[in-house]
Amino acid sequence: MILIHPPVAKPSEPPAGIARLSGMLSMHRVDHCLLDANIEGLHYLLRMHPPPEKGDRWTRRALKNIERNIASLQAPDLYRHPDRYRRAVKDVARVLAELSPSGTMIGLSDYEQDGLSPVKSSDLLSAAEYPEMNPFYPYFSSKLRELFMGKKPAHVGISLNYLSQALCTFAITGFIRREFTGVKIVLGGGLITSWMKNGDVGHLFAGLIDHLVAGPGEDQLLSLLGLEKQRGPAPRPDYGEVSKHRYLSPGFILPYAASAGCYWNRCDFCPENAEGNPYSAVPVRQVVADLTDLSEKTRPSLVHLLDNAVSPALLTILCAENVGVPWYGFARISPLLSDLDFCRDLKKAGCVMLKLGIESGDQDVLDRLGKGIEVRQASTVLKNLKKAGITAYVYLLFGTPPETVASARKTLDFTIRHSDCIDFLNLAIFNMPVCSKGTLARAAKRFYEGDLSLYADFDHPYGWDRKNVRLFLDREFKRHPAVSAVLRHEIPVFTSNHAPFFVMGRKEQRAR
Repeated sequence: MILIHPPVAKPSEPPAGIARLSGMLSMHRVDHCLLDANIEGLHYLLRMHPPPEKGDRWTRRALKNIERNIASLQAPDLYRHPDRYRRAVKDVARVLAELSPSGTMIGLSDYEQDGLSPVKSSDLLSAAEYPEMNPFYPYFSSKLRELFMGKKPAHVGISLNYLSQALCTFAITGFIRREFTGVKIVLGGGLITSWMKNGDVGHLFAGLIDHLVAGPGEDQLLSLLGLEKQRGPAPRPDYGEVSKHRYLSPGFILPYAASAGCYWNRCDFCPENAEGNPYSAVPVRQVVADLTDLSEKTRPSLVHLLDNAVSPALLTILCAENVGVPWYGFARISPLLSDLDFCRDLKKAGCVMLKLGIESGDQDVLDRLGKGIEVRQASTVLKNLKKAGITAYVYLLFGTPPETVASARKTLDFTIRHSDCIDFLNLAIFNMPVCSKGTLARAAKRFYEGDLSLYADFDHPYGWDRKNVRLFLDREFKRHPAVSAVLRHEIPVFTSNHAPFFVMGRKEQRAR
């Protein structure tokens, strides 16, 4: 079996989904291999560049320095110099844009193709029918022919998680179906899960895809292979050969999911709640054992905990049993983090950054959204993290159904008062999931035109529509000096995936 991670997604770390499946297949002695077609495909394109004398001055510079910029993104020193980092990222992105064939636009985390939409099933089928029109075709056609000749797989599993991967996924699928007719094609991943939770999509791809898998795919994949699940603890992820790739990060990042779903799962605005995804967690002692073993094998510079929210039980055991590697992840505002001594213990245990979904500075908005946190408690947590030396990456959400312009100004006031405690900000405008069960507002129409759109537009009960929200953010929120100072820390493309390296870089500078 071949497990594939398709283009295009951020090339900062290996794909956790196929690594998790690999661990399960290894436990059951199924011969298989992993293909990170995303990192391989991007490297292939970046090294097929035209002579540097072509294009404008910026493009010529970017082409000339492409190898140097890739190498610098893989070295810690660059992350001590934010301006140099931004230029390197923009130059690499510039080369990809220059190499994008007419009618396409390839980025480090996105992909566009004229006339084709990733949320239209007819366009995905068109991408599958004409795979040679995909700019990655020279890479994946050669690579897959080589793999199929050597491995002779009976099954191919493709992990589709982001819309930016959809058109390339179907181009790869169409190529496999055309060239290797007897192979069974299995499609899973986060995006497939969302599509299946929003409706019956299996019939849309009949004849092209043999099986669609929603949710964690280990048990379903075993069933498709005619195997029974072995008793005992969940298998440990196996990154195998993909851990050797040249990802665009200073050292190997080890992604690890200690849970699926969300342990809170009551937020009115959240897709996890809307889609009814159940919560399941790896026992916390097994998590520590897994991270210890994987760290010994891969020698990571950073652990990325992928959970929607790291549970209090896991935070507690990570404090007690240091895995010996810096780590970061999402956490909920909680009584644990309201304890300064606990935050200091977290720091000693390797926590370099926590991502916090605070969403709003208005308590009424938080209550009506079912967020389950208090503004006062969020204030305490931010101050504690600052004192403990843990970076706070704060997420705010505007335009939710209960929010008004007055509520948004409370969020602005909260941000101003805590700007010295907030290291990074992520500002988002609310998108309503098409399958939302929320009672605060009802979907009016699809947000994007297409039968696979995940979000819907809605009539805001207070007239606080997207246009007004954007105007507020651009003309008022972002222009406040305290907020703009935080926003200047913004990291292009890689955002939170690279943010911890800037923190660790500053620490090394102070040590000198």
